[in-house]
Amino acid sequence: MAVETAQFQEKTDEQKAITEMVRQFVDNEIIPVAEEFDHEDKFPEAIVEQMKELGLFGVTIPEEYGGMGLDLTTYAMIVEELSRGWISISGVVNTHFIGSYLLMKFGTDEQKDHFLPKMATGEIRAAFSLSEPEVGSDVQGIKSTAKKTDGGDWELNGQKMWVTNGLRSGLVFVLMKTDPQADPAHRGMTCFITEKEPGAHENEGLTVPPQIKKMGYKGVESTELVYDGYRCPPERILGGEEAGLNKGFGQMMDALEVGRVNVAARGVGIAQRALELALRYSQERRAFGKPIAKHQAIQFKLAEMGTKVEAARLLTTKAARMKDAGQRSDLEAGMAKLFASETGKEVVEQSFRIHGGYGYSKEYEIERLYRDAPLLLIGEGTSEIQRMVIGKKLLARNKI
Repeated sequence: MAVETAQFQEKTDEQKAITEMVRQFVDNEIIPVAEEFDHEDKFPEAIVEQMKELGLFGVTIPEEYGGMGLDLTTYAMIVEELSRGWISISGVVNTHFIGSYLLMKFGTDEQKDHFLPKMATGEIRAAFSLSEPEVGSDVQGIKSTAKKTDGGDWELNGQKMWVTNGLRSGLVFVLMKTDPQADPAHRGMTCFITEKEPGAHENEGLTVPPQIKKMGYKGVESTELVYDGYRCPPERILGGEEAGLNKGFGQMMDALEVGRVNVAARGVGIAQRALELALRYSQERRAFGKPIAKHQAIQFKLAEMGTKVEAARLLTTKAARMKDAGQRSDLEAGMAKLFASETGKEVVEQSFRIHGGYGYSKEYEIERLYRDAPLLLIGEGTSEIQRMVIGKKLLARNKI
């Protein structure tokens, strides 16, 4: 059976310049204040404004719409650097990136012309919504509906859950059931581009309840969205009513494929930071007359951590490069997401152990990472779902 391989490549000069710029931004502007924003669960408005100035909201948007027109691989490198500083910051960008991806791939010319220039500058930011209170990984089980009215508009009703940027976004790409009789169910779902007032809890036909209190991933809001008679014109069906009706499930699954590369990059970023903290602390902390880094038990931990970080980075880069090359990468994206998110959790925990009692203190950065890392195990599909997907894809690609 054939096994695909991706040739290893170094970063291009452009990628080196961009990632170095983002790393400096993270070191100077994000890491020094991340603890404060995390502890207060406060949205980092000033940091987001700086990100707009750096053009980070338009990284993958084509130049004709005011973006940088960069590929997924470069974007993943940027996400790694941002996540190394604070994964909540990468969360602000991620949902926006998925929204722009949906528009670029499936949107009508009018939808692209109308939204992408403002999205490229960060003037409006996007969110996307699949999950519901009773529906997580089983997307086909959604209950929210959209029905055509006599006037030609679509009326949206239902409750959505776990929407990152749910309050401050100006656009929400939301999946609704438009044909309840469809069998299988996914053939009766449509993606709507719903507009709202950023920061407003009450919109016409759309309510944003107070943000959900979370263990980690603070600063960036996660909310419910309650659609109750929200009117959406037919030209705001993603791809237009004629081409986009009942095509929403496939569109969203395509977007989640690149979303999984993004989550993998976040896993690499948080693992990289945990490794850096462990390397520094283990050389400063002394026990039994010498730095704990001199003890073999600690060296073994560091060796495992460093190896896993590098492996996770390579898996993530391969998945991104395959997608950029137009190759099918659902298997590779699933593998990258599974391994990198699990690596993020494991490396953070080992760094936490190396810090000993100080790791439990809110004065040390590792405490925040320890609360943030579990998000990656459940975001964009749980590890269990990834294993199911990977197993099925492996069998499908290697039928005998």
